[in-house]
Amino acid sequence: MNKRRCSIWLVAALVLGAAPLARGQTLPDRFVQVAGSYRVVSNVTYLTANNYESKLDLYVPRADGPRPVLMYIHGGGWTQGSKESSALTPLPFLEMGWAVVNVEYRLARVSLAPAAVEDCRCALRWIYRNAKEFNFDLDRIVVTGHSSGGHLALTTGMLSSRDGLDYLCPGDRGPGPVNTDEMKVAAMVSWYGITDVAELLSGPSRRAYAEAWLGNLPDREALAKRVSPLSYVRSGLPPTLLIHGDADPVVPYSQAVRMSQALERAGVPQEMVTVPGGGHGGFSDQENIRIYAAIRAFLARHQLGRNSSDD
Repeated sequence: MNKRRCSIWLVAALVLGAAPLARGQTLPDRFVQVAGSYRVVSNVTYLTANNYESKLDLYVPRADGPRPVLMYIHGGGWTQGSKESSALTPLPFLEMGWAVVNVEYRLARVSLAPAAVEDCRCALRWIYRNAKEFNFDLDRIVVTGHSSGGHLALTTGMLSSRDGLDYLCPGDRGPGPVNTDEMKVAAMVSWYGITDVAELLSGPSRRAYAEAWLGNLPDREALAKRVSPLSYVRSGLPPTLLIHGDADPVVPYSQAVRMSQALERAGVPQEMVTVPGGGHGGFSDQENIRIYAAIRAFLARHQLGRNSSDD
């Protein structure tokens, strides 16, 4: 086991509430125990659009009974990145016994905006439709991601079927055993995610990755607002945790501040973790320990901690 992977597991064990070690058990023993308690289902196609198969990977606990679900969405400015490159990111949640759904989506080279938003909404619908088979607890879905993945985590949790970005999703709608028209998540955790796409198309906050995602689409300013989480702030949204470095050169820190303030005005339970001097990720071990402690406390406050059968 390499040093980096061991460090990630150690953070998980110390910060996110790992089960105590049995007498004589070492941390590597615990890692093996956790690894053996999961089955992995790779490259499940949840949507086919524009001749592209969008896929997800599953990390499913072998234990019986419904499990809370982490839906993880990778970053890369909607133009790059992959689910495989982020495979280690959900390790703390595996340590807690959660199911993990690691999602890929159509990048700009395949389909411009709003394809990535549509895909992630369809991935959530896939979770709903397959909850029985994989023991997903639909009342405890937490959606998270980094950078553009943070943006997509927010849009996934904030949009409703009325917003018109679910039409590509396969599956039944309307009354039935699982009414997927009313898809909800229990909480959202955004790591330095974009909240105002329109701001990134011009002026001092102009960013090439945003322009690449919108391309030369007609009415792109209107579309940018349509895919901006700030456009969907309203009362009744799930609890939201925002994590952002105040020296981020890629996604303006001010976007997280504005989002936090808007959620507070709307009466949405929200918290913000600021990393002083922090850039676009790349936080130190101590900063990550503080962040994951905040995540653990946030989950506990909203009854979304360890699986109850493991306590």
